[in-house]
Amino acid sequence: MYMKILVCISQVPDTTSKIAFADNNTHFSSQGVTFIINPYDEWYALVRALELKEAGTATAVHLVTVGKADAEPVIRKALALGGDEAIRIDTDSHDPYVIAAQIAEFAKSGSYDLVLCGKESIDYNNGVMGAMLAELLDMNYIGFASSVNIEGSNATVKREIEGGEETDTCPLPLVISCQKGVAEARIPNMRGIMAARTKPLKVVPPADVQILSTVVSYEMPPAKTGVKLITPENMDELVSLLHSEAKVI
Repeated sequence: MYMKILVCISQVPDTTSKIAFADNNTHFSSQGVTFIINPYDEWYALVRALELKEAGTATAVHLVTVGKADAEPVIRKALALGGDEAIRIDTDSHDPYVIAAQIAEFAKSGSYDLVLCGKESIDYNNGVMGAMLAELLDMNYIGFASSVNIEGSNATVKREIEGGEETDTCPLPLVISCQKGVAEARIPNMRGIMAARTKPLKVVPPADVQILSTVVSYEMPPAKTGVKLITPENMDELVSLLHSEAKVI
């Protein structure tokens, strides 16, 4: 079986970076921020695609990202993990529909059997990319997968649901968003890093897509308050504080 997999890669700030906003809190400031591959895209979607190729189930794993030239180090790292080639769609947007539409326009010409993405990005946490892609590509969609297996032209997917686990089967082509459990994280080795330098990285122009949402403003979460320590012998005071201050009882 000749099966091609497309893995969606997004660039996100490292969680250890200090976040700040500019222009009266209307823009995210990238100054001093370290960017990484979105962990859900890297650890689960990408690694599972590579496992399927290593098992002989898939013949090619392509990577796609939407971003400007500063996203290329991130996509190169994804290539170092084992992707065959990468595509960068040369535009930047915070509108999830625009990103999904750009990827879908490219994917339509690639005849992909399986499209994998992380369940969400750790910066905006929208969790909508997989469903949008499936709609725009006219493919079936299974979200929040914790296990993905391919047998012939069908996928068997396990996903967490309220109070349990659900197992679905669906014919390819298919879009799946992945979460913890699909695969184990990998670290690129030196051979992969060296090979990534010469692997194809295509830059394609963006499609003409209407922007449906814009960021009005950002704000930081409230600062954490101090911690009050209560001795085990003073349970009455603890109950009183939980009731009057924390308001949890």
